[in-house]
Amino acid sequence: MSAPAALPRSVSARRRRILVVDDEATIAGVVGRYLLRAGYDVDPAGTGAAALAAARARPPDLVVLDLMLPGVDGWEVMRRLRQGDRTRPAIVLLSARGEESDRVVGLRLGADDYVVKPFSPAELVARVDAIMRRVALAHEPDTVVQVGELRIDHAARSVTRGDEPLALTQREYDLLLYLARRPGHAFTRDELMERVWQYAFYTDTSTVTVHMRRLRAKVEPDPARPRYLETVRGIGYRLRP
Repeated sequence: MSAPAALPRSVSARRRRILVVDDEATIAGVVGRYLLRAGYDVDPAGTGAAALAAARARPPDLVVLDLMLPGVDGWEVMRRLRQGDRTRPAIVLLSARGEESDRVVGLRLGADDYVVKPFSPAELVARVDAIMRRVALAHEPDTVVQVGELRIDHAARSVTRGDEPLALTQREYDLLLYLARRPGHAFTRDELMERVWQYAFYTDTSTVTVHMRRLRAKVEPDPARPRYLETVRGIGYRLRP
């Protein structure tokens, strides 16, 4: 990794706190400098235990999390960060393992993105920016969206089915909200990658499939017979009005 070039200061990046967790000081330092130059506040941690302590002391908006950590590994850190209320941070996993099965497992367990080492720090910042933009948009005041028993409250960033609150990750929430704002419209996986993930020309759309499966498990009364999230054969997905 080379020294960071000047990066544009994004409006969505202001006052956002990023926790960078990596036991390789060089990687953590370069990533931290790129994020600082993009306008984020950055807290570093070199172990899983230190990451959990830092998250308790100063809750982050997003965690850049290496999986191979000494002591408490990245999987356990993510599991603990995912516990609790809806203030749970977004998570970008870092790993030297780039096989599709590893990415699918990471996304299925609740990660918002998965970046394979070695990586471009500038691309990592762009992915963080994309996640933060989605979070900012989701927090904008808006009316409540009601589809059947599903109620999406934008101001509270909460989803309920009937009287039951649903615990969704940030990416799951973004995906559901996007579909709910356009009920009955069928979107391809490529469209969802571009409009929800904000990745144009992204060839691997398996993450959409993984997130849809996870979302159905939480939203649907019977995931095997979806009431809301339909697969449109030969196209992609839609939310049934």
